[in-house]
Amino acid sequence: MKILLIGASGDIGKAAYSELSKRHEIITVGRNSGDIRADLCSKSSIVAMYEQVGDLDAVVTTAGNVHFGRLTEFTEEQFMLGLKDKVMGQINLVLEGIKYVNEQGSFTLTTGVLNRDPILMGAGAATANGAVDGFVLGAAAEMPRGIRINVVSPGLLDTSEERYGQFFPGHERVASGRVGLAYSKSVEGIGSGKVIIVE
Repeated sequence: MKILLIGASGDIGKAAYSELSKRHEIITVGRNSGDIRADLCSKSSIVAMYEQVGDLDAVVTTAGNVHFGRLTEFTEEQFMLGLKDKVMGQINLVLEGIKYVNEQGSFTLTTGVLNRDPILMGAGAATANGAVDGFVLGAAAEMPRGIRINVVSPGLLDTSEERYGQFFPGHERVASGRVGLAYSKSVEGIGSGKVIIVE
């Protein structure tokens, strides 16, 4: 398969790449690294990316920024960061990518644990995750040409422990290999409209 992987340089992206690259051609995309540069906050950047790569068998995105902060100090603009970047960035990847994904192809989006098991200062992330999960469930019923759509929702990866572990007290760490298998299940499996939880 020819797979477009957005966010390949992050911990989750590396897990997806490690598993999928064993069997498929992977084109990596990032804001500052990768085979192609693109910004999910810019619809025109997404369009240009698809025009450059052409037809695909699958699109996987592990990218998306959100703001972390105390709820009483949150501003509308800070909430909008997650809604514009993590939510609409991933949604626009689907809306613009449908015409480029081959029959029986797939989209795999990414959320995370925080709308199921929140942490202090994580309301922005919980909001964005819930919105993306909901989009996938609703969009699956309307995808054309047998195209599937799923979302992988992992807990904190073991490879992210050093940077983010202090913010996730009591949360079990998830092996990056298991996260990679979740992307394999979405891309190479048969399910659609699934929130694939890895905890």
